[in-house]
Amino acid sequence: MDNTRERLTALMDERGEDCLSLSKMLGRNAAYVQQFLKRGVPRKLQEEDRRTLAEFFGVDESELGGLSPEARGASSAVTMVRRMQLGASAGSGALDAGEATGGQFGFDPRWLRKVSANPAQLSIIQVAGDSMEPTLADGDDIMVDAADGAARLRDGIYVIRYDDTLLVKRLSVGPAGKLTVISDNPAYPSIDAKARTVDIIGRVVWTGRRVR
Repeated sequence: MDNTRERLTALMDERGEDCLSLSKMLGRNAAYVQQFLKRGVPRKLQEEDRRTLAEFFGVDESELGGLSPEARGASSAVTMVRRMQLGASAGSGALDAGEATGGQFGFDPRWLRKVSANPAQLSIIQVAGDSMEPTLADGDDIMVDAADGAARLRDGIYVIRYDDTLLVKRLSVGPAGKLTVISDNPAYPSIDAKARTVDIIGRVVWTGRRVR
C-alpha cells in the first residue's frame, strides 16, 4: 500500500467513513474505493476524485497523491464542479438516464463556500423543458447542492425524483409533511404530495444560461 492509500485509509478511520459511502459520493461504482485501496485499481486517483476527497476530509490534495500547493501554483485557484450527463425536467418529465460525468466547470473556491457548506456535494445538470420559465429555461445549467436536501427542506427550488421522474421544481413546504410541487410557468399545474413520496436530490443554488 503506497502513501496515498495509507493516508486515505487513516482519514477514513478517523472520520468513520466506509468505502461504499465514499464511492457513492464520487459518483463511482460501489466497489471503486475498495478496489483502489485493496487492489491498486486504479493505480492513482483521478484528479477530480482526489480533489473531491481532499475537500471532503479537509486536507490538501498533496496528502492524497496530488502536487504540493507550490507546485500547483495558480492552477489551484479554482475548484472544479462536475457536470452530470442527465437532465432535470422542467416540463413533462425525463427519466434519469444515468449519472455519467459530462465535463467540469471551474469556480472560485471562496465563492463556492458561500453557496454550499460542502462544495464536494455540488454538481451541475441541465434543465429540460419550459415549466419553470421564466425562472429557469430549457438548456440552462443549474448547480445542485446535494448536501442541502431533505434534512433542511424549506421553500425553494429543488431537483427531486417523483414517480421515478427527475424534476426541477419549486417546493412549498406545508404542515404535516405536505409539499406543493410548483411550476413557475402558470401553464403547468401544481402537484400536492406527501414529503415521504418525494426524493429530494438537492437544492438549486445557482444557474447559468446562454444569452438568447
